[in-house]
Amino acid sequence: MRLPSALRDSSLSVLLDGYAWMPDRRARTANGIVRTRLFGRPAVGLCGPEAARFFYDEAHVRRHGAIPEPVRATLFGKGAVHTLDGAAHRCRKELFLSLVTPERTAALAASVAAAWDETKWPPGRPVVLFDEASRVLTRGVCRWAGVPLADAEVDGLAADLVAMVDGFATAGPRHWRARAARRRQEDRFAGLVRGVRDGSVTAPEGSALMAVAGHRERDGESLSPRLAAVELLNVIRPTVAVCWFVAYAGHALHRWPEHRRRLAAGELVTEFVHEMRRFYPFAPFVAGHAVTDLTWRDERIPSGSLVLLDLWGHDHDARYWDEPFRFRPERFVDREIGEFELVPQGAGDPRVNHRCPGEPFTVAVLEALTPRLAALDHEVPDQDLTISLHRIPARVRSGMVVVPS
Repeated sequence: MRLPSALRDSSLSVLLDGYAWMPDRRARTANGIVRTRLFGRPAVGLCGPEAARFFYDEAHVRRHGAIPEPVRATLFGKGAVHTLDGAAHRCRKELFLSLVTPERTAALAASVAAAWDETKWPPGRPVVLFDEASRVLTRGVCRWAGVPLADAEVDGLAADLVAMVDGFATAGPRHWRARAARRRQEDRFAGLVRGVRDGSVTAPEGSALMAVAGHRERDGESLSPRLAAVELLNVIRPTVAVCWFVAYAGHALHRWPEHRRRLAAGELVTEFVHEMRRFYPFAPFVAGHAVTDLTWRDERIPSGSLVLLDLWGHDHDARYWDEPFRFRPERFVDREIGEFELVPQGAGDPRVNHRCPGEPFTVAVLEALTPRLAALDHEVPDQDLTISLHRIPARVRSGMVVVPS
């Protein structure tokens, strides 16, 4: 006997269907609300700006206990800020918000831009843009964060940081590489924190390394070296993950070359960056759990249920975006973006809820690198430029190979 869809566990379907899993199921319902089970728990899937407001209200949905162990053990790290709620979350979040000031954000973008400018691009030699960008970003963010990094260490650290992102939503080799990468780098970064505290490692004043090593929790206690390492990686890892979007930028410039001249001249840059973040796949959805019995549009959500917010579906919904599957940076010209409108990295106010505090880093770094890529004289050889929406996180299959001229 086939169980009703609301009673079947969809965990395997998520892995197989990827980004289309929730939009497809929402399209089959009269009210756009998905009922299913994930990881053995009842789950409800929602989409849209009002759903985002509902989801990010901590009186309704909280994150503690909702992030599956495989994600904590690879992408975020155990005990990370993403797993906290309430006052504990706000206290830890202040550590990140203290780094995401306009001045520090501009300094990070400048550091990454300098690392790009220092990179040698030998004419005629193919470059895998995804891989090269990961190394550029690693050099730039570590320099900015005060993390000592020898030239011989760049490739290994970049590969591990990419692995943590690449393996969080899959089973098999990619997932086990992600776990191994996290263990290695947590060990390394915990050693750095111990060194700062005992004086054997010098951390620049105001750096991320200094901020994490000196952070105090609500009870006045320092983070353990391991937990400090987790949070330092939660500054550095998302910045290196921008390599996904640098490869997407190469893909977009190849598909729509009419944008290259204006971007190289510094025009339409922010609009192009926002459209990339809307158009290309990154996070499929976010999850929390209902803290009490809830009602959403006359639908009951029992306490303890998983609540899923469809990010990919939101950013490609014709109710909110005109011609959502067309790449049109011009849609963002003179457009104020509301907190619950463009949601590739979550929604709401990062000062008070779980929206990614590093989103300004992503935008600023892409604003620095995209014009440089547009100005790079290069050819795009024949390659597999497909982007499978079944793969989480999606990426250009070839890594986006370019040949500098």
